[in-house]
Amino acid sequence: MLEFAADIEHTDRKTLFAEVILPLAISKNYTYRVPYEQNDAIAIGKRVVVQFGKSKLYTAIVKSLSELAPEKYEAKYIIEILDDRPVVTPRQLEFWEWLADYYMCNTGEVMNAALPAALKLASETKIVLNPEYEIDKANLHDKEFLIVEALEIQPELTVSDIAKLLGQKTVMPILKQMFEKNIINISEEVSDRYKPRRRTFIILNPVYNNPENLRELFPILEKRAPKQADALLAYIKLSRHQKNITKNELIEESGAGESSIKSLIEKDILFAEDRNVSRLHFEEDDEAGNTFELSEQQTEVLQSIRTRFKEKDVTLLHGVTSSGKTQIYIRLIEEMVRNGRQVLYLLPEIALTTHIIERLRMYFGADIGVYHSRFNDNERVEVWQKVLSGEYKIVLGARSSVFLPFNDLGLIIVDEEHETSYKQYDPAPRYNARDAAIFLANRHNSKVLLGSATPSFESYYNARTHKYGFVELTERFGGVELPVVDVVSIAAETKQKTIQSHFTSVLMDGIKQALENKEQVILFQNRRGYAPILMCKICAYTPKCINCDVSLTYHKSSGKLHCHYCGYKEDTPNICPACGSTHLEYKGFGTEKIEDELSVLLPEARIARMDLDTTRSRNSLQTILNNLEEKKIDILVGTQMVAKGLDFSDVTLIGIINADSLLKFPDYRANERGYQLLAQVSGRAGRRGKQGKVVVQTYDIYHRVLKQVIDNNYADLYFTEMEERRSFKYPPFYRIINLDIKHKNPDVLANQAIYLATRLREHFGERVIGPEPPLVSRIRNYYIQSIMLKFEKDGISIVKAKSVLRDVITQFQTTKLSTGSIVQPDVDPY
Repeated sequence: MLEFAADIEHTDRKTLFAEVILPLAISKNYTYRVPYEQNDAIAIGKRVVVQFGKSKLYTAIVKSLSELAPEKYEAKYIIEILDDRPVVTPRQLEFWEWLADYYMCNTGEVMNAALPAALKLASETKIVLNPEYEIDKANLHDKEFLIVEALEIQPELTVSDIAKLLGQKTVMPILKQMFEKNIINISEEVSDRYKPRRRTFIILNPVYNNPENLRELFPILEKRAPKQADALLAYIKLSRHQKNITKNELIEESGAGESSIKSLIEKDILFAEDRNVSRLHFEEDDEAGNTFELSEQQTEVLQSIRTRFKEKDVTLLHGVTSSGKTQIYIRLIEEMVRNGRQVLYLLPEIALTTHIIERLRMYFGADIGVYHSRFNDNERVEVWQKVLSGEYKIVLGARSSVFLPFNDLGLIIVDEEHETSYKQYDPAPRYNARDAAIFLANRHNSKVLLGSATPSFESYYNARTHKYGFVELTERFGGVELPVVDVVSIAAETKQKTIQSHFTSVLMDGIKQALENKEQVILFQNRRGYAPILMCKICAYTPKCINCDVSLTYHKSSGKLHCHYCGYKEDTPNICPACGSTHLEYKGFGTEKIEDELSVLLPEARIARMDLDTTRSRNSLQTILNNLEEKKIDILVGTQMVAKGLDFSDVTLIGIINADSLLKFPDYRANERGYQLLAQVSGRAGRRGKQGKVVVQTYDIYHRVLKQVIDNNYADLYFTEMEERRSFKYPPFYRIINLDIKHKNPDVLANQAIYLATRLREHFGERVIGPEPPLVSRIRNYYIQSIMLKFEKDGISIVKAKSVLRDVITQFQTTKLSTGSIVQPDVDPY
């Protein structure tokens, strides 16, 4: 009887198979066999360790479970299940599938972009010790001890190295535990931590709140330390009007100097206290909580948004710069949190909008999480887990925040929705976070609010055709007027010899006036480096990158020539390599040269530069912004970074050094983007109580877009441009898919591109344009040919078109002709 019972038990035994997503660019998911003893532990969304290929181990995500074995191959066993509960939700898996389908990539590529590195360990993942963790070796297990000892000898080890060290096949569970204990980091993701804005506040010793004690103290100080007496008097004066007094405010008010304040602190008359503070200036009652009052127009707009949300899932808020859109966002977030739902607040440049992070934290406290590239991997995983558990009700983040595991998303706010930073260009998935957010909201049955002073034409078109709701905010908050825009001719001033270096007399006079008034200036030049081109005056030779088809840019700070595409550097030549001439000269100018020449023209001014080169190191960006707010900087020179998220009360003058570089660009979006950038940069001036001024330097003072910027006439720009878009078959009337074909041999590439374009024309006819080389036709030693496909919105199924396109690419990749090539589809590339 016992033997018979055992046979029945064996007959009823289930064999489960798991389809998993691997973090690789493969077109199909693999299926693995689940060990019987793990049947109860396996679940969709959990991570598992699997072997792929001969020996490599990967962390995969379980996508589905069944009892059907794969037909074409024998399923290998899952090696390990890493999680007690799923780390990816069913809605996320749907979202990944949609992204892969819409943007024509593989689900594994989406997974690779979506998950923090620490959640997808593989054989070649590199492990390092966490430098911020003090390791007590007495508390380590034997295997943890061996790994720590090895990492102290060799600072970086792969997962495979650690497996060999311990003499076992999989070490991922051990590494997972060590990661959770903060002992190790994933080396690819070791990056700067977000640093909050800090200020030193001064507080009077409570003993001197007694007027009698204060009266006794003053004669002593006036006799022995008159400057300290002045400082104390200044403190009492300030304290009558404000509760919180910063050290810098006290120094400025008293004129006594930092040493006098320091002496008062040493004598325990004053106390110093460092605190995290908001980057924005608030009234005192604002700092206590969400007590701000909306203006009449803001209240009307808020009610209009609520009404639109009853009819539409997506609403566009078109509000001029400094109109108080953030306050409206806060009210909507409050309502959503009260209803127990989650909110995602997307920003294009998270590093430049830290004041919004702190402002929201002031209102919502521990309910808010932040997710962006300046967090290290430990912090990203922590945010991931807190969103999954529902601990974070609000998430503020950059484009990658759309991948977080929301359970009940009620609202997505896409601030500055027009920004190109929302588009991921490399690697796949080449998604647009704004568009992805709209699909994500649909999966959660939630609403999307798009906000911008200069909306993208696609969003504005959708609003005008009633696909989206539409609301306008036309007044600046507090009734501050938009800045005066003054367009100045570079050509005329050059002819009259009134231009100094790259600064017209109008701009230079404006800068001097602002400095006299103790106000601040921002100068915008859309190119970093010192000079774009080094050229030989005799033979016109220009140094080029050895890997890319671009000229090298001279950077004075490093003394080298740099490639901005692949990072290649070389020493600056003194002699022309082509003709031997010593007559080499720099052509053009970037932010570095503007900063350099301005320091000669205005030696007393405190000048700083904000571009990619000056913001690479730890906290450098924060330091620049802190110094600007604390008025340690008079003039800030910068690239597009200065157009986004800066809000400072004393910036009254904006100078645009050369507007032609924005408007004379071979791109159908040049006018749209030129207007957006000019309007956004202009919006940095005169944001609180003072009307600002903008000086635009250009060779073409009659350019249509400049007049539209002066008149703040976005509608005129839109209608003019849309006529051209319709005529020449561009978005929003047509959809565009770009195919980039890459190869290291230009002749082979030419044949491949012609073959592929011919096959595509058999299906799509005149909708296929090209192939032709792009503006930069070689990057990292790969030559590039581009094919553009334009599909009308009506009369053709884009889903079917993509299916045919995939089949053509697959068929091409099966031919010998495709050897050595890379084909990269980019859906909605602009």
